[in-house]
Amino acid sequence: MRLVIIESPYAGDVEANLAYARRCIRDSLARGEAPIASHLLYTQPGILDDGDPEERQMGLEAGHAWYEAAELCAVYEDRGISHGMQDGIIAAAARGVKIVFRTLEGRE
Repeated sequence: MRLVIIESPYAGDVEANLAYARRCIRDSLARGEAPIASHLLYTQPGILDDGDPEERQMGLEAGHAWYEAAELCAVYEDRGISHGMQDGIIAAAARGVKIVFRTLEGRE
């Protein structure tokens, strides 16, 4: 299975964005990939507080570290591209990780 980092929005409408991120993970799994979405993991209660700038930065850096192993950056763009997603795209490009843009529109 190809190791894939999922880039999808978190901030803003957090509940809707989390639901969307779960759908992105499912889509990636259905493609035969092994996805990770650090924003789903690190923002769980008791891990990191996205509202705290230092903790947010820690989460971004930890998520970007996965690009050392990733084979693909899948940018799910139905809900737009956030600043955090842009940072992830830059991190992927800096490490030579292939970047693809995807939508879930019409997919369940």
